Amino acid sequence: MMLNPSYTELTDSLNKHQNVDNKITSRYSIVLAAAKRARQLIDGAEAAVFSNSDKAVSTAVKEMHEGHLDVRLNNTEQSV
Repeated sequence: MMLNPSYTELTDSLNKHQNVDNKITSRYSIVLAAAKRARQLIDGAEAAVFSNSDKAVSTAVKEMHEGHLDVRLNNTEQSV
């Protein structure tokens, strides 16, 4: 199964909405952010977008792609 949008599209979209000092360069960071947001949705947080899917991860990815989430990275995640 392919991720839609792709990691590249999602990274570009997130970086378009992010602070210049907080660029996302790691797929791992995207996966962690999506998982954390999906957990919030499962625990009852209100979704920022309408999604045809009942899957929390799909909703979280759609929120990220549309710029509704601000992904913050720790310094350790940025340096490799």
